[in-house]
Amino acid sequence: MTAADDSTTPVKVSVIYYSATGTIAALAKEISEAAEEAGAEVRLRRAQELAPQEAIDSNPAWARNAQETAHIAVATPDDSDWADAVLFGSPTRYGNITSQLKQYIDTLGPLWAQGRLADKVYSGFTSSATLHGGQESTLLALYNAAYHFGGIIVPPGYTDPSKFTDGNPYGTSHVDGQGELPVDETARKAARVQAERVVRTTRALLRGKADS
Repeated sequence: MTAADDSTTPVKVSVIYYSATGTIAALAKEISEAAEEAGAEVRLRRAQELAPQEAIDSNPAWARNAQETAHIAVATPDDSDWADAVLFGSPTRYGNITSQLKQYIDTLGPLWAQGRLADKVYSGFTSSATLHGGQESTLLALYNAAYHFGGIIVPPGYTDPSKFTDGNPYGTSHVDGQGELPVDETARKAARVQAERVVRTTRALLRGKADS
């Protein structure tokens, strides 16, 4: 059995996301479940909401998602410190990540200064309202933080035939059509492929460290 195939090596994965109306929350859940099925110990965490309650209440989908995900713990720096691999999820905001997820990443400064975020695996997922609505630029912007951490970025690439259907080698993405298009099987398959690749690669890296 090779290191990459050794499913007995424990892998800790944190899935940390921000979602307003629920699309990213659905992808985060799919990724978490796929990582667990691949043998990882998983923490599913949401970024702290920064928007005022009146803004949330003004959008029924936003209010519903806030209520439905209230039981999910809010992410803390420990969730990134604990993990061997971190998958960050954010919808696009003008081709960039949301202020909520950025605020969480900004709290990781002390861990970064201690070198505690280096040599971990990082990967990302996103959504947009429209086709070509900033998905790739959002993922690329997200990965800038991982470069500064000294992280190991593991994108899905075109490593599975399904990637030629969803078409995004940078990470999982979905077009939600202003909430009219729920997460479909194409996006769920992309999420599973990405989660399995992250767990598999992280496990191989951990085995390599242990054998060195």
